[in-house]
Amino acid sequence: QVQLVESGGDLVQPGGSLRLSCAASGFNFGNYQVAWFRQAPGKAREPVSSIRRDGSRPLYSESVKGRFTISRHNSMKKAFLQMDSLKPEDTGVYYCAAGSLISSTPWDESRHYQFWGQGTQVTVSS
Repeated sequence: QVQLVESGGDLVQPGGSLRLSCAASGFNFGNYQVAWFRQAPGKAREPVSSIRRDGSRPLYSESVKGRFTISRHNSMKKAFLQMDSLKPEDTGVYYCAAGSLISSTPWDESRHYQFWGQGTQVTVSS
């Protein structure tokens, strides 16, 4: 059974930090590119970050570049999203996704990811 399980979401004050985790099972995690997407209330889901199978070439949306860091540990079948200098506009449900993308595939299009987690809530508020 394929599963992606996110954890680490919480309520945090502006300027604070959180570290999200994504635990994979039921498939060969190391063969898949991993991405984080988020969805704020009343808004469409948007891409946040992605990382290749071997952990190279992390990519970020402009809104989080310089504040968020994506990483993965293939032997542990986990991916992480370190979020620093959080802003209220970072509030939303954060989803982990895994997909068999090739180098020319746009990382920021959700349709290219086959497996999805259930999401974890991040709220940035004072």
